[in-house]
Amino acid sequence: MCLAVPGAVLETWTKDGTTMAKVDFGGVEKEVCCEFVPDIQVGEYTIVHVGFALQRLDDLEGQLVDVC
Repeated sequence: MCLAVPGAVLETWTKDGTTMAKVDFGGVEKEVCCEFVPDIQVGEYTIVHVGFALQRLDDLEGQLVDVC
């Protein structure tokens, strides 16, 4: 079983040719690799597993993350 956690993208940048982001998980901010979703933007939500953003969440899913 794997666990993926939703979070909000706060900042993006490129590090050694790799797209990275700072993602907020309910007050805990982590650096995440975004190579699977390289066009992710600040303010969008993503699902993260072991430090990798796996997919973008749509607006409704992102709003549900904020409520939880």
